[in-house]
Amino acid sequence: MEIAIGGKDAKEKLEYAKTILGKQVNFADVFKAGELVDTISITKGKGTQGVIKRFGISKQRRKATGKVRHVGTLGPWTPSYVMYTALQAGRMGYNKRTDLNKQVIKVGKPEEINPKGGFVSYGNVNTAYVLLRGSVSGPKKRLIRFRKASRPTGIQTAPQVTYVSLESKQ
Repeated sequence: MEIAIGGKDAKEKLEYAKTILGKQVNFADVFKAGELVDTISITKGKGTQGVIKRFGISKQRRKATGKVRHVGTLGPWTPSYVMYTALQAGRMGYNKRTDLNKQVIKVGKPEEINPKGGFVSYGNVNTAYVLLRGSVSGPKKRLIRFRKASRPTGIQTAPQVTYVSLESKQ
């Protein structure tokens, strides 16, 4: 994956790239608590779904054509083919989504966060972790890309985390 490097001119960017070439760049080196970030990830895939769940249209009334969970019409008489804009069943989910302005609450080490027995349906966190305010799209263990907020809003102050429960969640 390619990630852009910030700087004033090309020479400055090249010098910085040479210093980090072959090294691992950690989250804590780039972002700090209180900062706003954008998350880019792939949403959960839900497989083939009908039009009711996929587009949220209303079910048909009782006296309709004998079908309840379908669209009322696939288009006009002319042109006499199904237009691409007609709502139809198909694949749902597994889309790239960018969530704007997620606040970084804390960046820490795995010893601070692992509950007894690990997280349910996940296990133990073995590397550095990031706490964000709000939800992040996608299933567990899927890659999430972070970038500095492209349209930051509000005050960016670091919230104080006073207590993290390490009791078992099982």
